Amino acid sequence: MTLKIAELKDIKDILELHKKYQIDGISNEDKKDGFITTNFTKEELTSLIIDEKGLFIAIKDNNIVGYIMSASWEYWKQWPMFVFMEKDLKNLSYLGKKLDTKNSYQYGPICIDKSVRGTGILEELFDFALESMSKRYDILVTFVNKINERSFSAHKRKLGLDVIQEFEFNNNSYYEMVYDTSKRVLKKY
Repeated sequence: MTLKIAELKDIKDILELHKKYQIDGISNEDKKDGFITTNFTKEELTSLIIDEKGLFIAIKDNNIVGYIMSASWEYWKQWPMFVFMEKDLKNLSYLGKKLDTKNSYQYGPICIDKSVRGTGILEELFDFALESMSKRYDILVTFVNKINERSFSAHKRKLGLDVIQEFEFNNNSYYEMVYDTSKRVLKKY
């Protein structure tokens, strides 16, 4: 397994993996195994790679089998959900700090191909992304749709994220979760 920060040449394969698990393209039965709600374009991923250096990938047998997206709140402003979350940051505290756009970043979405789930790739890729993002931010912030039980369980049980609050947006219910970027799940980075 190879972990690396994505390059522009990886975009096509990342979008193919993303499409396999995007909520609009999977059956209701497959949703129980996890899903991604946000769609992305080649241009949005180009900006994530060049401007944010925030797209982390796992490669196995020359195939991208997982990714994690991480970026500043500024990057995420193009989607209403993240604008909503950013406005609420000032009402939240974690690690004895009020959250803001300078000490926190938005993590996710993430995607792990079914072929490698349960192998520890999530934890390895998470730690790899944290290693890079912790140089810029103290606190990771993310959200998980309450109907995405697999994702919630993975983030709470496997990675140890803390629920900081629950919220409603666009007729959906979410857990907002946070993590101390100085910690590592596997402690090998």
